[in-house]
Amino acid sequence: MTFDQKQKTALFRYSVIAPLETGTSDPSISNKEFFRRAAERTYTDPDGKTVTIGASTIEKWHHAYKKGGFDALFPQSRKDEGISRKLDQDLQSRIRFLMEEHPRITAAEIHRTLLCSGDIHINQVSTSTVERFVRLVRSRKGSSVSKDMRRYERAHINEVWYGDTMYGPWLTDSEGKKRVYFIALIDDASRFIVAADLFFNDSFENLMTVIRSAVSKFGRPGLFTFDNGSSYRNNQMELLAARIGSSVHYCEPFTPTGKSKIERWFLTVRLQYLASLDMRNFHSLEDLRRDFAGYVSRYNQTPHSSLGGKTPQERYFSEPERFRRLPEDQIEKDFLLETERRVSADNVIVINKTEYEVHYRYAKQRVRLRYSPDMEKVFVVEPSGELTPIRLLNKQDNAVIKRERVRLSDGGEK
Repeated sequence: MTFDQKQKTALFRYSVIAPLETGTSDPSISNKEFFRRAAERTYTDPDGKTVTIGASTIEKWHHAYKKGGFDALFPQSRKDEGISRKLDQDLQSRIRFLMEEHPRITAAEIHRTLLCSGDIHINQVSTSTVERFVRLVRSRKGSSVSKDMRRYERAHINEVWYGDTMYGPWLTDSEGKKRVYFIALIDDASRFIVAADLFFNDSFENLMTVIRSAVSKFGRPGLFTFDNGSSYRNNQMELLAARIGSSVHYCEPFTPTGKSKIERWFLTVRLQYLASLDMRNFHSLEDLRRDFAGYVSRYNQTPHSSLGGKTPQERYFSEPERFRRLPEDQIEKDFLLETERRVSADNVIVINKTEYEVHYRYAKQRVRLRYSPDMEKVFVVEPSGELTPIRLLNKQDNAVIKRERVRLSDGGEK
């Protein structure tokens, strides 16, 4: 199994237990009841196949995450890796196909069919194993898959943050004319803008800067809700959410009510802020950024009709017990991008066309790397999970470093 496959598996496992980890599951049920209900659902695994998961397995993932964090959800290599297990994904899909094609088929007939087709061999899978799986699949056929599309509002702050990007005006600075992009996060229950900033491009790195600002001040939300833009829907965002203990939800296409609060706020920005803005008064992004920050502050302190006359700031800070702040050292570690690279024979890896040097023990191996968006800090992820900083390649320094020589045995002679 490659690193990417293991990472996708870990993200899949986290998505199953995320409601329990983020506090967004039904608070009236016990953990045991959560595991039971989760086991009744079907899931789409990283290979795109529909699978079921046992309650004990979901409970095991929960305990692993509590003990070791997101990295504990990575599948461990096993001695028999690559050897088919009983009722692996292909066999499950084959059984489901036979059940759909022949609704009255029995488990014994499915078992004989698998034997005759060569999908299984004698003593590899028993009839009772197939029977248990068939019974499980049939017991869930009546499950409802309809979706509730009603509007809603969370009862408490920091349960859901909506994020989005808005195209802004053109700004002329010393380097020429550039488009400005507004990126913001709004709390669902209070309409409080937890973070907003301006950039010259719409990228995940800039989104992460906004998220970090909000998390540093107010802690983590239970859920992020975004659209399907590439800056939002990507592997790095899912990794970030998993590390800080949040979930990510992406609105379905053509469902504008999915994140209407942030879209309504951006409309307010256009009507109240941008409509009266004279861009000739701004000569740098920092000038505009400071002015916009003043507008955001005024908005947060303006009474809101949907809040019963309260300001978003008053509503947001009325529930201080809902602030789930993270230690600064954890934020520093979690808000790093991640990638994988193969180390060359001379101990060099390349990120964004920049060469870095790693310890010679990693030569010719694939390593996990974490790095800050500005590339000021780059680390190798050790097998233990510790982060070891690495440096830019300096060929001149290496030219004067004394190499360790291999000492050959002298046969015992003195």
